[in-house]
Amino acid sequence: MHLTQLFDVSLRGRAEDIGLEYDDSDGRLRSLTFGEIDARASRMARELTARGLRQGDRLCLHIANGVEFIDLYLACVRLGVILVPMNVLYRERELAHIIASAEPAAIVASANEVAYPDGVPVWGLEKLSEAAMRQPSLRSNIMLDGSAPALIVYTSGTTGVPKGAVLSHDALAVNAMTLVAIWKITAADRYLAMLPLFHLHGLGNGLHSWLIAGCRLRLLTRFDQRTTPGIMAEFRPTLVLGVPTIYVRLLDPEVVNPALAGEIATYVRLFVSGSAPLPSHLHEAFRARYGQAILERYGMTETLIIASNLYADDRRAGSVGVPLPGVSVRVTDEQGRVLGDAEVGELEVRSPSLFSGYWRDARATADAFRDGWFRTGDVGSRSADGYYTLHGRRGDLIISGGFNVYPREVENVLLARQQVRDAAVVGIPDPIRGEVPIAFIVCDDQIDMKVLETWCRTQLASFKIPRAFLRVDSLPRTALGKVQTSGLVALARELVLTPRVDASLFPSPTTSR
Repeated sequence: MHLTQLFDVSLRGRAEDIGLEYDDSDGRLRSLTFGEIDARASRMARELTARGLRQGDRLCLHIANGVEFIDLYLACVRLGVILVPMNVLYRERELAHIIASAEPAAIVASANEVAYPDGVPVWGLEKLSEAAMRQPSLRSNIMLDGSAPALIVYTSGTTGVPKGAVLSHDALAVNAMTLVAIWKITAADRYLAMLPLFHLHGLGNGLHSWLIAGCRLRLLTRFDQRTTPGIMAEFRPTLVLGVPTIYVRLLDPEVVNPALAGEIATYVRLFVSGSAPLPSHLHEAFRARYGQAILERYGMTETLIIASNLYADDRRAGSVGVPLPGVSVRVTDEQGRVLGDAEVGELEVRSPSLFSGYWRDARATADAFRDGWFRTGDVGSRSADGYYTLHGRRGDLIISGGFNVYPREVENVLLARQQVRDAAVVGIPDPIRGEVPIAFIVCDDQIDMKVLETWCRTQLASFKIPRAFLRVDSLPRTALGKVQTSGLVALARELVLTPRVDASLFPSPTTSR
């Protein structure tokens, strides 16, 4: 199905209803009906056509959340232009790789502080939008097959070079329709959109679900702990999509006082978390404060959403739930043998929402599949009643003395301590055991690392105990909250395997062996 046909359920079917609220450049709250959103998209489509864009061309977007992002996305969908969203935090080196790979016809940018590669036209967002508003609002009708690509989304590259996952209209449509059904999203909902639209969590899950269901959306540039709680009180959302770091902030009494937390709990019917693991202790603390459990789900750029806890059933702390309708998941060992319940192995997926392949990389595409199943690279297990639990990435697995150590298990033990605010565990080489785990800890200054080590010994087998605990001010994370482990591994090797400690990187470093 062409996404435009799906979105027209709201853009045309609910043309008179308010669909979007946002702050304009002067900070004033504006609202648009679905019909006005439709007209803006049509004008933008005509402006892009006037600038020479045609079906199959790529258009890179390096802009923050705003109504203009929606204009551009809907226009590209209608024209068959393939949108390539780029992380707004990326700079020259990261952008150069994506641009060289995608070979876009143009780049839309909102700031001049970044130097883009020569040879690719750069269109300023403000002037582009002004020109679009002078175009007529007549629809541009392009016939597209559902298998046509709509997006090329580059993987975060936390463990290697980012690859462009090609996502078709069909894959995006099936995934969004399923989410609307299982999360019971309707036109009566009020959706607070604070996730970046350059990421599939905000775009493929949030924006698509909004356009299909026809609810009202309040668009924020980003989550800001100083202003977002007040906006929540004003907008009174029923649906919130977030990442663990957002829920950590919502639990901070200095960000959301108990009275406001109680008020928010009266109107939000569903909090969803994804894009990074949700620690069990955070899950329980949120339930205690807000009176309901966060619904954790699981997905990837290449697969869209794979699994979700059930809306009306048990939302299990530490579990990402059961596979979505139409999605098949299996757990396999290194030889591809299918494992049974409670056995730990790699998760492999079959789904109508799978990506079409990596952009211009047939080798990487072939390597990503085994017997028709997509190899997620995630290590997990299945319970007897079909709930899946993630244990980390295949490349993050630490094999110490022949035993498997899953970083997430150790991290959850560390995070169970009240003084520990954040934690990440990585492996480094060891001449005797092959590898040993090292823990990076964001914690209160007064915490005694020896006490933390003793705590781990009461909770974990000896081979899982971190051989060093390194205190840091913060962990390097992507825009969606995933820890960038490759940098931590390098730092751990330097700090633990050599005598020098870089105090500028680690104020007050503490190690315990």
